Amino acid sequence: MQFDHAGVATDDADALADLYGAALDAPVAHEETFGDLRVAFLDLGNGYFELLEPLPDAEGAIPDYLDSHGPGIHHLALETRDIRDALDDEPRPGAWGHEVAFLHPGSTGGVLLEFVEH
Repeated sequence: MQFDHAGVATDDADALADLYGAALDAPVAHEETFGDLRVAFLDLGNGYFELLEPLPDAEGAIPDYLDSHGPGIHHLALETRDIRDALDDEPRPGAWGHEVAFLHPGSTGGVLLEFVEH
């Protein structure tokens, strides 16, 4: 496995992309609307920042996270070649057409971990 991305919950993906783009020379590599989220991946050269901005009236994990914690790192993601072998649970569709599965922070030392199969 290797680092894939850090998921960052934000209320303003454009502003954060501008900030990180200028400060880290991290261009936008991919953008999409996924469910009730606007998602942008910023290329760090050896992984990505995934900016997660809820659409208006969105419900779910990211709006709940923003309400509880405010903007910040929501999860860390690791790339795996065989997600079914890495986990007991069934993966689900994720952004950028990848399959993903999450491990609850209660079982991972307080960090929400995502496994990603490209």
